[in-house]
Amino acid sequence: MSRAQAESWVKNLTGDIVRECAVRGHAVSDRLAAFMVKAMVLDPKNGFNVDWALTKQDVQKLKKLCLDKLLEKCSPSLDTIKMQLYFDMNYTSRSEFLKDIHRAVESRLISARRDITDSRAKSREELDALYHKIISYILLHSAMGSSTDSSTVQETAAALQSVFPPTELGPFMVLLKREKEQHLSEISMITTGIRLFNKTTKTGDEEVERLPASLKEVFPVTSKNIEKELQVTQTLAWKYTAVLEKLMDPSIPPRQSDVPIVLLKDVLYNVRQHEAFLKILLADTSLCVKNIEVLQSELLSQIKRLKETVQSKAAVATATVFPLFTVLSKLWSGLQDETELLNIFNNIRLNLQSFLTSQAMAFSEDYLDSLLQGSEVKTDHQRIAESSGKRIDPAQMKTQEWLLPETTTNFNELPVQYDGLCGYTLVNRDGLLLPGNPNIGVLKHNEKVYVFSSKEVALKFASTPDYFVAEVEKKAKSSPELIQLLKLHQQFSCISPYSEIQPAESSHVKPISKCESGTQTDIHPVETNIVKLYEWNEWELRRKALKLADLRTKVTHSTQTDQSHMRRENVTQTWPPKDAACQSKRDGQSNVPKPQTYLAGLRGQRDTHVVKTNLTRSVDE
Repeated sequence: MSRAQAESWVKNLTGDIVRECAVRGHAVSDRLAAFMVKAMVLDPKNGFNVDWALTKQDVQKLKKLCLDKLLEKCSPSLDTIKMQLYFDMNYTSRSEFLKDIHRAVESRLISARRDITDSRAKSREELDALYHKIISYILLHSAMGSSTDSSTVQETAAALQSVFPPTELGPFMVLLKREKEQHLSEISMITTGIRLFNKTTKTGDEEVERLPASLKEVFPVTSKNIEKELQVTQTLAWKYTAVLEKLMDPSIPPRQSDVPIVLLKDVLYNVRQHEAFLKILLADTSLCVKNIEVLQSELLSQIKRLKETVQSKAAVATATVFPLFTVLSKLWSGLQDETELLNIFNNIRLNLQSFLTSQAMAFSEDYLDSLLQGSEVKTDHQRIAESSGKRIDPAQMKTQEWLLPETTTNFNELPVQYDGLCGYTLVNRDGLLLPGNPNIGVLKHNEKVYVFSSKEVALKFASTPDYFVAEVEKKAKSSPELIQLLKLHQQFSCISPYSEIQPAESSHVKPISKCESGTQTDIHPVETNIVKLYEWNEWELRRKALKLADLRTKVTHSTQTDQSHMRRENVTQTWPPKDAACQSKRDGQSNVPKPQTYLAGLRGQRDTHVVKTNLTRSVDE
């Protein structure tokens, strides 16, 4: 089956599954249905072959499997997949979030700006209405108050009059539309800067840090809530890991056969995925915190600079203070952007909680504590600390390449496989997730790096790495939520990967595992295929054909001896070039006589005739 045909029947089947789920009262997105179709095909338990065309019975079987999976009640596995799809569709890079925020602000301003730039006001009343529209635009652009608040409007009008008095509306109306938009943006930023400066002048410097009221409310709540929720999620993950270790320990005979181990693993995957997403949100929130601190300090220094410039002067040159007000407005806009980012991250955090209900319903806290009797709950840091005592010696296994912290540059930034989890434990302990410890040594195999939970596990994995890599892929086929959790999209090319966001502005340096490297290439890696005997001229081909045909009537006689073999002398006769000259033109000249004429009888007599005498002499004389 070709890729186009496969995509076509997946699309048709996806539409049928979405409609069937809607009939049964469950809203399922096309993306979730398409992912489930491909996941069911990959699962080896279902018996599908991706290289063969599916029959009608196979399609009906696949449809039933997808519907059963999508309509499951209290399914942590399904909730994990939904969580992954939600995060993929709603989370992006910081730069993309800022672009979305700016587009939303621009969409709010575009209608108000168009009313101002397209206005043809002429009368006094129309000009006053246009001036009020400019005030409303500035309030909307700065997000400092509402246009329905009379005190805010008066404050903005007073600040605007010092920059753009109503008498300037006449020259403003004759500008081009693009010039109007640029001028409107400039006066809006200057007016916003004046309002910010006036607020701090009236309330004092201690109020500067409390200028963005929304920031004051969102910032501490968002960061603390994410940290608190992350701590709760990690505690749950550690407990579920301890329970599974206890129940799946091969050295201890099973005593609690009624415990659903498969459901426990699904819950563990759900909690671990939630933990991974919260870490991403916490890192973004921490970056917002740093940016806010920088912007606030710059805002304070800019206001102090303005106070030193203005002081108690009655008048200050606009060329001096207007740029400072513009910078103040840009800092305020930066604080607003950080506030919107914190709101977005907080909303994503709140929406992720809806995908944890099934795991909370599956095992109560009391039941989980009862399973943990006599077991120690270890944190990830404790596990790493316990295994750090034994480290890999590269000399023990020279057939594999090992990376150590002291010999590898940017060791902490290595792109480890399986999101830092131990692949050997996942295979050998039937899906158990344990964090890997890179400090004991990192295995590099086929340009990929792997971490392990202990030295013994690392040596076992390194003995047959290809086998364990294939087994991890089998585990992911049986549990499709592991594809995103372990970041195995490269191994499963038929499933569209979730968004692996790599911010362009990231300052991380790509890890360097080797200092020396060499590359050798051929001079001509692609062989040329030029047929020198090719002829495009038909008549030339005919001439050669006739020449070959004429050879049939010729007879050649030759004799060769040992003395003459490869010793034939060749003689070539040449003629020296002959000197020759030619003349293309001849120089010539000619001369004409100079005419001289004498007229007699012009003076002294009235009735006499004038006599004309030719005195011209020839050239030869």
